[in-house]
Amino acid sequence: MKFVFGPVPSRRLGQSLGIDPVPSKTCNWNCVYCQLGRTRPVTNKRKHFFAVEEILDELKQALMGHSPGEIDWVTFVGSGETCLHAGLGEMICAVKSITTLPVAVITNGSLLYREDVRRELSAADAVLPSLDAGNQELYRKINRPHPEIKFQRLIEGLSAFRQEYRGKLWVEVMLIRGLNDPAAALEELASRLRQIQPDEIHILLPTRPPCEPWVQPSNQEGIALAQSILGGSAHVLPPATGSFDLGGFTSPEEAVIGIITRHPMREQEIMEALALWPRVDVANAMQILQKSGRVQIVEKRGERFWSLAGFVYPPEAGE
Repeated sequence: MKFVFGPVPSRRLGQSLGIDPVPSKTCNWNCVYCQLGRTRPVTNKRKHFFAVEEILDELKQALMGHSPGEIDWVTFVGSGETCLHAGLGEMICAVKSITTLPVAVITNGSLLYREDVRRELSAADAVLPSLDAGNQELYRKINRPHPEIKFQRLIEGLSAFRQEYRGKLWVEVMLIRGLNDPAAALEELASRLRQIQPDEIHILLPTRPPCEPWVQPSNQEGIALAQSILGGSAHVLPPATGSFDLGGFTSPEEAVIGIITRHPMREQEIMEALALWPRVDVANAMQILQKSGRVQIVEKRGERFWSLAGFVYPPEAGE
């Protein structure tokens, strides 16, 4: 499938059936921690990148292939910024008419200053935007947004959406050592979050290869400080565990490409996810992919991650 993947294990959404409505790395941010590498170029124009009908046809096919209880949520999550697809609102409403499963949207939240985007997302059961900084300078350092996107506009959009939205608003904070985990940075961030009033604050750590090699997850002291300052609604989310459903793919090569298009995977995770194919077929597929030029292997903190060849990761210092 081109647009629909999974279900995959999610830290918040159980077994999540994903819908990716934008081309790879189509984003208006260029976050230092992004697991899909650098954004080139950064874009802020909404488009109908893919036909809504094609995406919904794949969704119907995926839903028919799973029994009740195998999927917990249907989640719009782009390999870039989800809200850049101009038909997102139409797709959310269509999904709600197709299935009784709850619908989530994972977004960086940068377009919520627009009334039309807020209206489109209002039909979702949960919206998960990002807020990694409490001031303009740190926002630009961490998220490196398109020049049209200003920090104050981001905060105003999140606050306006909270006032209008009746679903679950869960704000994600990616905690990075030395950037947004010092006390002063966390106090500013907490002040902004009190202004927004999300239902929950989800603290994440960059555990997969970030696009900038100097990015490190906060340590235990920083995590504890973040929980203390951000308040009782803040929760640290451990890495997701569970099985990746790759049954919709016809070959192990296709399955690997399908999943690493959305996020890099540890080599061991890939081997476990491909267990439905014979081991000899999996071994051959891995060799074929390495020789094909379609994938790259990124080593980070002693682990091997598989990623698409087109994703840009600068080398570690000294390489």
